[in-house]
Amino acid sequence: MRDRSLPFDKTFLWLAGGLTLFGIVMLMSASGPLGFQTTGDSFYFLKSQLLKGILPGVTLFFLFAFVDYRILKRFAFPALIASVVLLVLVYMPGIGLHLGGSSRWISVWGITFQPSEFVKVAFLIYVAAWLSSRDKADLQTLERGLVPFLLPLGVILILLIKQPNTGTTTVMAAMSLACYFVTGAPLWWFGTLAGLGGVGLYALINLTSYRAQRFMTFLHPELDPNGVGYHINQAFLAVGSGGLFGLGYGQSRQKFLYLPEVASDSIFAVMAEELGFVFMLIFLAVLAAFVWRCFQIGKRAPDSFGTYLATGVGAWVAAQSILNIGSMIGLMPITGVTLPFMSYGSSAFVALAIGCGIVASVSRQASSRT
Repeated sequence: MRDRSLPFDKTFLWLAGGLTLFGIVMLMSASGPLGFQTTGDSFYFLKSQLLKGILPGVTLFFLFAFVDYRILKRFAFPALIASVVLLVLVYMPGIGLHLGGSSRWISVWGITFQPSEFVKVAFLIYVAAWLSSRDKADLQTLERGLVPFLLPLGVILILLIKQPNTGTTTVMAAMSLACYFVTGAPLWWFGTLAGLGGVGLYALINLTSYRAQRFMTFLHPELDPNGVGYHINQAFLAVGSGGLFGLGYGQSRQKFLYLPEVASDSIFAVMAEELGFVFMLIFLAVLAAFVWRCFQIGKRAPDSFGTYLATGVGAWVAAQSILNIGSMIGLMPITGVTLPFMSYGSSAFVALAIGCGIVASVSRQASSRT
């Protein structure tokens, strides 16, 4: 156990804190009309996020930040079991909730949450512990490295695909493979896995009608202007209306019940409409700086376990941001993932706060080496 007086990485704290505060400000603007229309309270979603997301999230951030991250290695296998159990519970009658054609939520004692968000943290702990317990030479082989690594990952991804939850499946795969990439494994492995992933995605699109519809609408939004294409077209209108400098904070038109999922999946479109292209470039730069800082903290970590943990959190935020923003500007199909730090969603924020707390803990131990 290291000295508890060790300092945190201040740049990381400023970036995480700044993004969180900016997310609160943007959620207050984006969710107002929807909150008033559904509950009569324009601040309903903001209050809910503060109470169920920000408050417990910040509390858990400090808890994990001040605990030596190396303690988590003891819970690696239980974390794997917990990941599988949580993803299975969504199908249990009386516990799992089936909403909008998906089984992604659990409701226990009146508390509803999305277990896949917490699986990101739990499975990352398992992946980091497994990789750090193997010899470098073993990790460069298929039979002792890649194949044993892919088996539990495959189980998690299959359970996510079955929900269905394509967006989180992609994020989990990217996060896990980013950790393996840091081991120095052969590059052609990742090229092959990317190719196989593309084949698998093609199969999923062709085997499920809703995915095929989403993909075709992504390619040609005009084919379904009143259905799936409506979301994409409204997002285009919001982003395009912002121009260089935006319409002004609070002045979005699309948030007035035109743009679906305005407080969660689509919040980037509202941000672009109100603040404009220039400010969005600044936002993206700050988000990229956060991801880069995670990687740098991982690079300075005192052991490989810390390296994989920090790298995994950085890859998680990067992959999820790319999927969310890409879908709002027409570069990717809409997958339903939230924008880290910005979107409404208590489960998503709490899980991300735990991840940030772990990175902060790694940064404290890394500071002892500088």
